[in-house]
Amino acid sequence: MRKTWNSLYVWLNLGLIFYATFSIIFFANQYKKQAEMRTLINQARDAWVARDAEALAQLFTLDGEIVVPGQRWQGQVKIREQVARFAHHYSDVKIDIKRIIVEDNQASVEWDYADTEKATNLRNKADDVIVVDFKDGRISRWREYFDTKTPLIP
Repeated sequence: MRKTWNSLYVWLNLGLIFYATFSIIFFANQYKKQAEMRTLINQARDAWVARDAEALAQLFTLDGEIVVPGQRWQGQVKIREQVARFAHHYSDVKIDIKRIIVEDNQASVEWDYADTEKATNLRNKADDVIVVDFKDGRISRWREYFDTKTPLIP
């Protein structure tokens, strides 16, 4: 009987070691993946601030898309064209990330956004929420929801 309990004890310990080892590997990989997604979001913010169409487009999959109210830019070429057009008309972009929430292959971003329209020198401000999907280490979809009416809290 004692030998049976010893065998059971050994197998339980081996099972726990196996479980702990693979759990650590799984969670380490999840953490790394989440860190990579956060990095892509920060690089996208930097590209918007710099008005760098090439840098922003390169963060997307070839068929990636940006959806903003009233517009859909599908593919790297279209994203590059539209961001270059934006850069021609707007300057002094400021983005303050409030939070990033990451789960699986998606993230939600909340940021305060501001830019200046070159033709009128009008300063635009918005609360912005973006839902981002990721695929193969790149952004596959960037969907923005923004509020330009509610005053920003300083």
